[in-house]
Amino acid sequence: MQTLEALARDARALANGDVVPAAPLTGAESEVARQLQICNACRYCEGFCAVFPAMTRRLEFPKADIHFLANLCHNCGACLHACQYAPPHEFAVNIPQSMAQVRGQTYMDYAWPPALGRLYERNGLTLSLALAAGLALFLSLAVALKGTLWSAPGGDFYGIFPHNLLVGLFAPVFLFATLALALGVRRFWRDVTPATSGAPLTPPATAEAADAVLRLKYLDGGHGDGCHNEDDAYTLARRRCHHLTFYGFLLCFAATSVATLYHYLLGQAAPYDLPSLPKLLGAVGGVSLSLGTAGLWRLNLRRHPLHGDAAQKPMDRGFIALLFLTSTSGLALWWARGTPAMALMLCLHLGAVMALFATLPYGKFAHGIFRTAALLKYAIEKRLPSRLRLGAD
Repeated sequence: MQTLEALARDARALANGDVVPAAPLTGAESEVARQLQICNACRYCEGFCAVFPAMTRRLEFPKADIHFLANLCHNCGACLHACQYAPPHEFAVNIPQSMAQVRGQTYMDYAWPPALGRLYERNGLTLSLALAAGLALFLSLAVALKGTLWSAPGGDFYGIFPHNLLVGLFAPVFLFATLALALGVRRFWRDVTPATSGAPLTPPATAEAADAVLRLKYLDGGHGDGCHNEDDAYTLARRRCHHLTFYGFLLCFAATSVATLYHYLLGQAAPYDLPSLPKLLGAVGGVSLSLGTAGLWRLNLRRHPLHGDAAQKPMDRGFIALLFLTSTSGLALWWARGTPAMALMLCLHLGAVMALFATLPYGKFAHGIFRTAALLKYAIEKRLPSRLRLGAD
């Protein structure tokens, strides 16, 4: 990450018409560049995913291209198991692992504010659970002081926490998370512009990238049989669990959004009953999110050690755990509604949700945002004539 002094120096150089020297590669970036040079000579995996056709359009790999390709990688593991130069070969080519290490670095490099980039290294399972528990405890103590912790005020959530108080607690956290992610991916998009040379965004490119994101196209292992996991066998479990998690999260978010419209436009306050739209969306989304995150946790524990960056596992598991706690506590709150346990379950659920929002800009959620940007860049680039006339898109 450049310092303020370095940024000022580069700005002065640009103003004077001088050439700004390229930022030196880190150790992880240099390793990716080394391996990609080998892959470019071999090109056995050219048809596996978007990374390799994009790679063949390049002869050299500066920092911008390395960041672009690293975030384009879906870490399915197919190229590792197909590679004749993989460990224990002396070339030690391991694209999934080296790309994962650079992805973790890009999350820190593009964090906003920059000073908080190091939170990616500390945002692990222990921190996530401790933050959720601490917030839930704080809310429980606040309710206990009111004497309503073990009461059921007619199943009315706002009888425990007034609506305006909840908005005041969650809106700033959510807006900050959205702003931080937007500014981070904006910088990433600007910096990897050499991948597309400033080419315009077109509807066909947008549609192709959206299709790849919504179908998780590149979690098919290159042949449609799925990803490798703890052994050489293919499995679609990772893709399916990601789908359950992704669409479960979207349904839960949609339930909250529709409930907001119910509250402000229709004057109907929560909680809602079946068959109302917020309840239907929330119930289906909560079950889907619970199943998906439980599956991802199991797969993460069994993941082949060569497939990813071991240093990022605490961050991965922290994010999975918060998603699981958010969904299961929401379902438990539905079950506890109208019982003396409702207030306590509401505190637990709100604590999990607030912890999730607070860690969104500095946790594994960022990978979906940066990968979407990389897929969009790839969809734009493949429509441009290749300057090298190598490979096939």
